Amino acid sequence: MSQYGFYFDMTKCIGCRTCQIACKDKNRLEVGTLFREVKTFETGSFPSPGIYHLSTTCNHCKNPKCVEGCPTGAMHKLEANGIVDYDPNICIGCKYCIWNCPYEVPQYIEEKGIINKCDACKDLVAKGKNPVCVDSCIMRCIDFGELDDLKRKYGEDVVSELPILPSASITNPSVLIKPRKNAYSKIYVEREV
Repeated sequence: MSQYGFYFDMTKCIGCRTCQIACKDKNRLEVGTLFREVKTFETGSFPSPGIYHLSTTCNHCKNPKCVEGCPTGAMHKLEANGIVDYDPNICIGCKYCIWNCPYEVPQYIEEKGIINKCDACKDLVAKGKNPVCVDSCIMRCIDFGELDDLKRKYGEDVVSELPILPSASITNPSVLIKPRKNAYSKIYVEREV
């Protein structure tokens, strides 16, 4: 099975949240629901403060805990590309996938009584196109594709975990991040925007 995933270049991201808005628009999400979220972190302290942004979504993990925790099979991996998908027709809204995901990705949609999440714009990917977050990024920080191809394209200085993220050993996330140096700072504060 092929494994698709996302690449994110933290060194280029300006925190504009265009990717977040494009995702929200495509998926027609209500206020309070985000499938892609940009978070801003302040690091260091005077006289050496810093800032960085992290754009995250479903990591389409190789070993997704959300799939493991789903009692109905509504959460599942697509054989063709490893995208973690869901079937709203068999979701019972039990929230086990939310509780099992260390990244807190699946979202409970109150008015529908079911879960929903990023599906990597599988409808666009099936047509050979990019997810909307990729094409909307004005700084070209985000890419999507076969993980091995992304590793070859972006080199060896990419990582799958940072101090602010859960250990990659838990789920083996299909995400590659080009980090900023201050993303390894032990002193950080998430800044509300």
